[in-house]
Amino acid sequence: MIKLGIHPINWSNDDFHELGGNISLETCLSQMQKAGFEGTELGNKFPKDSKTLNSTLKNYQLELISGWHSTFVVSQSIESQIESLDKHIKFLKQAGSSVVILAECTRAIHGIPRASLEFGEFDWLTVTEWEKLYRGLDRLARFSLDQGMKPVYHHHMGTVVQTKTHVRSLMNNTKHLQLLLDTGHFMVAGCDPLEIYDEFKDRITHIHTKNIRPSVREVALKNHWDFKTSVSRGIFTVPGDGGMDYLPLFERLRRDQYKGWLVVEAEQDPKIANPLEYAKIAREYFFRNLQ
Repeated sequence: MIKLGIHPINWSNDDFHELGGNISLETCLSQMQKAGFEGTELGNKFPKDSKTLNSTLKNYQLELISGWHSTFVVSQSIESQIESLDKHIKFLKQAGSSVVILAECTRAIHGIPRASLEFGEFDWLTVTEWEKLYRGLDRLARFSLDQGMKPVYHHHMGTVVQTKTHVRSLMNNTKHLQLLLDTGHFMVAGCDPLEIYDEFKDRITHIHTKNIRPSVREVALKNHWDFKTSVSRGIFTVPGDGGMDYLPLFERLRRDQYKGWLVVEAEQDPKIANPLEYAKIAREYFFRNLQ
């Protein structure tokens, strides 16, 4: 069964706190509920105590879907990475989640001001570092599975795993790691999300449904924008708005009996794009087309 969730980053940005910094957690959660979503991922304003978080989410009839975990397996010891992941997993499990999102942040630039995004094929790792990444992430994936958690990898603009080439290499060189398909990040990177879905559908167990505005991407590419500028000026939007037709993906999900979450994670500037209005656009789009 497909379940519909939404990310608090649509209200308050995790990387750039000035975007939505004035919006309270209570407003965010109440509007998620009002828009008709069933769950949420972690955000920077969420309680840091799992019992308090559980109680808070229950008040709004929301489940905790998952939470991002930055990994540094290329630049730090695997022992430190397992220790850090273990703490994160314990918190997620106590709060009712069974999915952990992994993303390698060694040399990541998405949070660095004026760091121009690379939109094409590039490689920030040596052959030896790629091998370390494969081994390290698969070890973290095995550790997660042993804890009863589903380890999904989040490819992301401004990180070492960004394009279909990177994702394909990562999937082909790991055994236990699963994949989070983020439609928006693939499209911004110049990749077709359906191509990756068709190739790795058996390992795609979590999906972020963000759309993009192609005209904004063109300007971002031409002017070498950083990630914050791209987000602030509207490179991302929600399903039901923007350049991607989700019907072919929905058809595949029905055909393949996908049973995970679809999460709307389309960060925008909430002063420009009202979060509740865009949440409703996405929920209505799902309602009309995901039957």
